[in-house]
Amino acid sequence: MTGLGIGIGWRPEIADAVERLPGVEWVEAVAENLCAGHLPASLVRLRERGVTVVPHGVSLGLGGAGRPDPGRLARLAETATALGAPLVTEHVAFVRAGGPLTASPAMEAGHLLPVPRTREALDVLCENVRIAQEALPVPLALENVAALFSWPDDELTEGRFLTELVDRTGVRLLVDVANLHTNGVNRGDDPYEALAALPAGAIAYVHVAGGVQRDGVWHDTHAHPVPPAVLDLLAELASRAAPPGVLLERDDDFPPEDELAAELATIRGTVTAAGRAAGGGAAAGRAGRAVTGRAVTGRVVEAAMGRAAGGRAAVSGPVGGGAALRDGVTARPEGTAVVRGGAAALRDGTAVVRDGARERLGLAQAALLSVLVAGTPAPEGFDGVRLRVQAGALVRKRAAVVAKVAPELPGLFGDGYRDAFAAYAGSRPMPGGYRQDALAFVRYALDAGLPGDVAGRRRLYRWWAERSAPRPPGRAARLVHAARAALVR
Repeated sequence: MTGLGIGIGWRPEIADAVERLPGVEWVEAVAENLCAGHLPASLVRLRERGVTVVPHGVSLGLGGAGRPDPGRLARLAETATALGAPLVTEHVAFVRAGGPLTASPAMEAGHLLPVPRTREALDVLCENVRIAQEALPVPLALENVAALFSWPDDELTEGRFLTELVDRTGVRLLVDVANLHTNGVNRGDDPYEALAALPAGAIAYVHVAGGVQRDGVWHDTHAHPVPPAVLDLLAELASRAAPPGVLLERDDDFPPEDELAAELATIRGTVTAAGRAAGGGAAAGRAGRAVTGRAVTGRVVEAAMGRAAGGRAAVSGPVGGGAALRDGVTARPEGTAVVRGGAAALRDGTAVVRDGARERLGLAQAALLSVLVAGTPAPEGFDGVRLRVQAGALVRKRAAVVAKVAPELPGLFGDGYRDAFAAYAGSRPMPGGYRQDALAFVRYALDAGLPGDVAGRRRLYRWWAERSAPRPPGRAARLVHAARAALVR
C-alpha cells in the first residue's frame, strides 16, 4: 500500500462536490452504506479516475464481549474487494451488548462506545481482531474513538492500550486526532501524551474533524469546521513522522464546496509545514510515505509494521518456525503473533481468552449500555452526570438518523418531533436497525395520542401501516389502511 495523500469522507450528500474538489487523492466511505454489487455511481467514477476508496466500518464492535459476526465480516470483505481497497478500517469500540452471552435482552447503542482499558478487555479485543484479520482480504486498521466518560477500572492509558494492541496483533492504527482532542476536553486525557505513546510506524492514516463545546463538554459532531486545537495535534503528529494519509470527516451540516476545499488546503498546509519544520521534507506536496505489509495474522510482518525506535516488531518476510519477535511477542509456525504470559492463557502456543473473560466483559458492557439506552441506574464508579450527557447524545443521534431513514416523520410531527422521539427513546433500547426504530417510535406515538390533532394521527397511522408489512402494500391493502386510518381518533 502506497501513501494515500489528502482525502475526504465520501457521503452521498456531497458526492458531486467530492468529485470536483481539487487535490482529493482518496476517499473513505462508510462500509455499511455500500452494497458490493451495486456501488454508487460516484464511487465508481472516482475509482475509474484512480482515486483510492477505503471502506470504513462502524458496526463490527470489535471491542465488544462477543466474537465478530461472520456475516458482517463477510460483507466488509466483499466491499473491500469490490472497491479494490488497500485496507479496511474499523474502531476500538463496542456498539452492542446483552444477548445470549449475558442472558439479557440484546441492545444496540447506535454509537461507538469506549471499551474498558483493562488487561482482560484487551485480551478479548485482541482475539476479536485476529478473527477479523483472518476473514478480511486486506490489512485492518483500527481507530481510537471519542468518549464523554471513562470506565472506573481502567488499568492502561489510551496510548499504552493501543500500543499493546498493535504489538499483539500487528493491526494498524487509524489515528483520529479530533478524538484525542475530544478525550482531552471530556476526560482530562493529555492528547499529546497519548500521541507520543503511539507507535508511529503502525499508523495507517489520520482523521481530522470538527466539533463543538457545550456546557464544558466537547461533542465530536463532524458537522463543524476543524478547530485550531485539532490542527495543532495534526501538526504534532506530522512533525514526528509524515502520515501516510490524512482525511477530513464531515457527516452533517455540509458547507459550500469552496469551504470544503479551503479546509482541505489548510490540512495539506498543516502537514507540509510541520514536515518542513521537523526537517521531514517528505511531508511536503504529498502527505504520505510508502506503507507495506499485511497484519501479523496475514502471514507476513513487514518492516513498516514496526516502529523506527522502541524495539517493536520490525521483521521482514514470512514468520515461521517459532521465530521470536521483540518485546515479548512470539510467532507460532502459522505466523500468528501471541503474547508470552499476560492475562491471556496459552493453548497450543496461541493466546486465548481465559474462561469467563467474555462473560465478565459482557455483563459490564450490558450494565453500562442499559444506563445509556434504557435509563437504568448507573453502575458504581461511573460519573452519573456524564452518563446522562452521553444518554442524551445517543437519543439526539437516534432522532437525527431516524429522520434521515424516514424523512416524512419530522413533517408529520412538526416542531414536536424531537421531544416526542426523546420521550420514546429515553427508556427504550433500539429494537434493531433504524428502520425498525422508526416503526417502533411511530407505534409508540400513536398509542400515546400523538400528534395532538386527529388529522395528523390519521396521516401517521397510514404512514406506519404502509411500512410495517414485510413488503409494500398493494392497492387493496392501501384501501384497507385508508379505511382504518379514518377510524383513528
